[in-house]
Amino acid sequence: MTAVTESQSKFSTVDDLTAFLRQDDLKMSKRLRQCTGFILENRNRIAVLTVADIAAESGLQPSAIIRFCKFCGFSGFSELQRLYRDEHAASRPDYSTRFEQMREAGPMSPDALLADFVEAGRTSLAGLFDTVDSADMEQAITLLSNAKMIHTVGFRRAFPVVSYLTYMLEKMDVPTMQHSGVGGIDQSLAIREGDIVLAVTFAPYSKKTAGIIEYARRIGALVIMMTDIIPEHGTTGPDDLHLIVQEADIGDFRSLSASLTLATTLAICVGERKNIQDI
Repeated sequence: MTAVTESQSKFSTVDDLTAFLRQDDLKMSKRLRQCTGFILENRNRIAVLTVADIAAESGLQPSAIIRFCKFCGFSGFSELQRLYRDEHAASRPDYSTRFEQMREAGPMSPDALLADFVEAGRTSLAGLFDTVDSADMEQAITLLSNAKMIHTVGFRRAFPVVSYLTYMLEKMDVPTMQHSGVGGIDQSLAIREGDIVLAVTFAPYSKKTAGIIEYARRIGALVIMMTDIIPEHGTTGPDDLHLIVQEADIGDFRSLSASLTLATTLAICVGERKNIQDI
């Protein structure tokens, strides 16, 4: 690929973009080079960062980041980020591969593995303070405590989180219905305009969860998502609310320490707020 002053190229993979940015003869301003350095040094994090995050960490203005995206031929940051999110989703190996990778790294003793997951849990829990916006959390609690009906949704790895969240809300007399998909039963028709769909989903997103969310938006229900990556523009509604939770992993195995902690906090706060309203 030849160097150009103003790139009009589109890149199909992160490696293609990286190769372009590493060319010695690219004509870039100081700010663009600063942004390039940050992008190259944080490849594993671009999928989960926002423009505001990058600006805060790099010392750049958001406008400089957008100019960088345009320089690379993208329409904006969301299009550039899609490359990194595609890589993020594709990089999760199957379980056999994960076991093989862990064996290659050395013997797996129960004590050592337990210690690793305890430390990963600590890291995940500490990270909640950085990823969960307090204003969004407060808004979610207010909306949920005022909802006539909460529909909880989550499949695969998210299922335990949703099940526990539903259990806690039900015990606190908060009207809640879990969409479990058991027996292939589609419960989407139970969602009504004005209801809230509280979805827990992690990249790559469950198609079942995405389908229920899309239906909820169409009929005028509000969507609140607990997720690890903010969905791309075009796949998220303008009124959707996002609570971001990220789990550290050990050999590509991730626990649910932070997710369950966030779900527990949310349920208790909603239950307490609902109890005050009912007095």
